[in-house]
Formats: sequence, structure tokens, C-alpha cells
Amino acid sequence: MTTTEPAKPTTQPNAANKADTAAKPASGTKTPANPKIEMVTLDQLAREMKMPPRDARMLLRLAAKQTKLYPTLGKDHVARQPWQWTPGSKALEEARKALSSTPAV
Repeated sequence: MTTTEPAKPTTQPNAANKADTAAKPASGTKTPANPKIEMVTLDQLAREMKMPPRDARMLLRLAAKQTKLYPTLGKDHVARQPWQWTPGSKALEEARKALSSTPAV
């Protein structure tokens, strides 16, 4: 039984060719249309309202159930996902209203 060893390349790759391939994105990859949007998190909102995040989370859960007072807040939040909002959104304004109208526990 004979074994063959892999052939060694006879030429070195050209540095200019490497730069060309590195600069161009692959034809199959897609660039995202929107860059990552900075979100306002519950922690940031709690610091802004000067309350512990745990209390803020509890108050937001209660407020999300009140669909007549805060219609967008409940629709915007997905269960078992972190509380986060896009800056300037209506749900963020409702969250601020819900946290400011109730006293901190």
C-alpha cells in the first residue's frame, strides 16, 4: 500500500490578491439594510426614574395588563424577553408614564 503526501504549493500567494479579496464582500453575503438600532433598556429607564430595576419591572408588568391606559406598552413587549424600546417610541413614553405615575415601592 502506498501513501501519498499532500503537494506543497510551489508559489506564494500574492499580497495584492489577498487585499483585493479582503476588501470585497463575498457575493453571497448580504449587508443589513439597517444598522443595529440602539435600544433603551429597562436598566437605563430605571436609572432615569431613580428606582431599582426590579421594582420598575414589576410596575411595567402591572401596567402592561392595563390595556386601556397603556395600549402600546402591552403590545410592544414580548413575554420572557427583556424590556427594551426604540428611542422616541410610543411604548417608551407609556413606560415612562407608568413608572412616574406610581410611587416607588
